[in-house]
Amino acid sequence: MSSTWPVYNLGVIDSTNTEARRRAKAGTFQDSWLVAEAQTAGRGRLQREWISPTGNLFSTALFHEPGGIRVAARIPFAAALAVSDVVSQLAPDAPVKLKWPNDARIDGAKVSGILIETGGQDDAFWVAAGIGINVTTAPDRAGQAATSLHQLRGDTVLSPADVLSALRAAFAVRLAHARNGFDRLRADWLKVAEGLGETVSVSRNGDPLIGVFEDMAEDGSLILRLPDGRREIVRAGDVSLIGSG
Repeated sequence: MSSTWPVYNLGVIDSTNTEARRRAKAGTFQDSWLVAEAQTAGRGRLQREWISPTGNLFSTALFHEPGGIRVAARIPFAAALAVSDVVSQLAPDAPVKLKWPNDARIDGAKVSGILIETGGQDDAFWVAAGIGINVTTAPDRAGQAATSLHQLRGDTVLSPADVLSALRAAFAVRLAHARNGFDRLRADWLKVAEGLGETVSVSRNGDPLIGVFEDMAEDGSLILRLPDGRREIVRAGDVSLIGSG
């Protein structure tokens, strides 16, 4: 279980996901958590910069995945739910929601960043699940508000190590769900889905597609109901609530 995987503290590094890729491509590696005090080249989805000041949690779960790409496709949702579980545990008054596919937000402010990367094949297939959580600082990001666990709690008690401990336990549970199928993850994700039943805009290659977020498909795709009544399946894109960011 991922809660018992060893933790490697890397100090200041370019990126825990970049280090995970180096270790995976080098060949033999142990299922583990890679953790940094700060990152000099943190990366988010779509190669966006992830600002990485000391005091926040920067981690990557690097592991072999015997289920291959079939299971790996569920990991973004599993990781998002793990973050949601952590926030609910450590800041129980915070109304955490998940914006498709894997942004954990509280009142529209982002508290984490998730980047899932994969490689190899057959018995050598690997997953690097990068998870950053704002513990002490909510870095300014162009176009998107951010928050931190300290802000949500109203105190400065938590350390990155505390949050990592909670994350390791939560991720172990959600990874087990992912390996058992998508039904449990999908049901739990929809319970905390941001914008479900509301009008949203999905940006695909810069072109907005507007419709009602109706459901999430069995493969994790977003199901939109367009103004003309047609259903559109969205497998990739950036979602914004209409009138929200």
